[in-house]
Amino acid sequence: MPKLPAPTRLAMLETTEPFARAIADGFSELFEPEEIAVSAFEIASIEAAAMGHATFAPGREGAMGTLLPALDEPWRVELHFSEPPDEAAIRALIAGFAGADAAEALVFASIAAQDWVAASLEGLAPVKAGRFLVHGAHDRAAVKSNVIGIEIEAALAFGTGHHGTTRGCLLHFDALLKKKKPRAIVDIGTGTGVLAIGAAKALKRRIHAGEIDADSVMIARENARLNGVAPHLFPVRAAGFNHAALRGRRRYDVVFANILARPLRKLAPNIAKASKSGATLILSGLLERDVPGVLAIYRAQGFSLQKRLVLESWASLILRRGGASPRRL
Repeated sequence: MPKLPAPTRLAMLETTEPFARAIADGFSELFEPEEIAVSAFEIASIEAAAMGHATFAPGREGAMGTLLPALDEPWRVELHFSEPPDEAAIRALIAGFAGADAAEALVFASIAAQDWVAASLEGLAPVKAGRFLVHGAHDRAAVKSNVIGIEIEAALAFGTGHHGTTRGCLLHFDALLKKKKPRAIVDIGTGTGVLAIGAAKALKRRIHAGEIDADSVMIARENARLNGVAPHLFPVRAAGFNHAALRGRRRYDVVFANILARPLRKLAPNIAKASKSGATLILSGLLERDVPGVLAIYRAQGFSLQKRLVLESWASLILRRGGASPRRL
């Protein structure tokens, strides 16, 4: 295993879905992924009650303008910082997106890397996505001969398969494999390497992968070794296609890009340039509200929408470069 990095800084807030979405969308627009990684997801209301956290709902005011607990299911927003944050500035941004009460309720914490690993995988059930099964070592015995197991142990990078974006991409790829066997594949923003490993195990050929975060690159390489595909997969550190191993003169049959809306918009011209005519593009990391804007940019680059999946409020898209007109989904 690679050497564990120093403790990271985390900010957490429990709030309602509209505020959680607004915060996640806002921070994704304001910061680069290497600066702040944002996640927003629904949590069980019983868990919130047991932990004693308040939630804040728009439009429910009590005496003296105070906000009352929300009636709907609570959501959690988590902000992971690459550098120690300016807490006052972060609270000010939260206040702009969700109000002063939410800003005050924001909790900052320092999390040791080894605790992050344990917390990320302990107790997680295997995730099934078509023929793919993402699992930890504790569920290795659950992998049957007719499925493609992807074992992920290191969770210092994002992507254990338990997020709707990763599962959506795997489902799209599984459907694609039933129609054809693509040859040249690249995974941009590979994280822990889940998608690239799945492709390498399914096709038993060289898969290209890049990731901007150095720790994630090391973890993806270790996961490739763990899954027996290191000869087919050697992730490199790269922003987009900015690495000779990814760029060169190569053009791809399949491009994975499971990142966020802002970098997806920026990468559109480079993804189009790197894609063959008829290539398949599998995009994710999108809230539903992001889809129209991202689709407009990729349509301008010659891509058409083939199918859309929405899992846990996250959209995953499969697009084709050139060829048939887009479906209206």
